[in-house]
Amino acid sequence: MKATVETFGRLDVLINNAGVVDSGPIESFSETQWDHIFDVNVKGIYLMTAAAIAHLRASDDAAIVNTASIAGKLGAPNMSAYCGSKWAAIGITKSLAREFAADGIRVNALCPGIVGTAMWLDHLMEGEGEDAFETRMQDTIPLGRPQTTADMGQGAVYLATAPNVTGVALSVAGGIDQ
Repeated sequence: MKATVETFGRLDVLINNAGVVDSGPIESFSETQWDHIFDVNVKGIYLMTAAAIAHLRASDDAAIVNTASIAGKLGAPNMSAYCGSKWAAIGITKSLAREFAADGIRVNALCPGIVGTAMWLDHLMEGEGEDAFETRMQDTIPLGRPQTTADMGQGAVYLATAPNVTGVALSVAGGIDQ
């Protein structure tokens, strides 16, 4: 935060976008795996927000965007830690939106759908390849296509700049979470 404020003179937008995934049945999921997911996906939001809030309060157009997931709205088998961490991200978002409203700070969550990143290709669909990913997305997503990093960027820009939007968990998911 110090380097950002020294470089740019102020802080207007905080985007909490760190995230990790792991999966497996709850009975074989280790406490270490669980803690790692919550440390990054949940505690990271707390730490970054706590570090930024004084600077955001000094802004006349401040926003926080927390990256959650459609997994935080839907749940999935063998994904309780990840889904739980993303439900927590949405809950934190809604709480902070109310907490910071009097300061004029907007707080929202971006809920990506299925984006062809390493999280999907290297973990959730390990070894299946990009062709299998594309086919699965056509069958899974109502709009028939995966989301892109550009889609997420557009969603984040919207949430960071919409002057009267706070406390929402915006799905950019091609209709999969409906």
